[in-house]
Amino acid sequence: MDAEKLKQIKTQLLEEEKRLTQELGQFADRSTHNTDDFNAKFPQFGDKYDENASEVATYSDELGTEHTLEKELRDVTDALKKIEDGKYGICKYCHKPIDEKRLLARPASSACISCKKQLTQEI
Repeated sequence: MDAEKLKQIKTQLLEEEKRLTQELGQFADRSTHNTDDFNAKFPQFGDKYDENASEVATYSDELGTEHTLEKELRDVTDALKKIEDGKYGICKYCHKPIDEKRLLARPASSACISCKKQLTQEI
């Protein structure tokens, strides 16, 4: 991959990292023990039964969203580290280069299309 495309991908990844961090910050706090971990805040709507039920439902939804966003953020962070280490664009399973079109479409990809299909059993 040429340096210009790699720079473009790094810019995309940095923007995605910022977006994910901001989105997580809307309903979760960063862990003091692990800065890569976020903890959803338990909402406080009031003390009535229906308000308590809404708090639990909202918190439950936010936990799922937190886990999804944390995984995406971890993938982005890993991709940025691989760029810095000069190991970006190599499939973590077969160790072959990931197609450039895939990386341009999904810069945080860590697996080539063939391995991803096998993992998700889409063959």
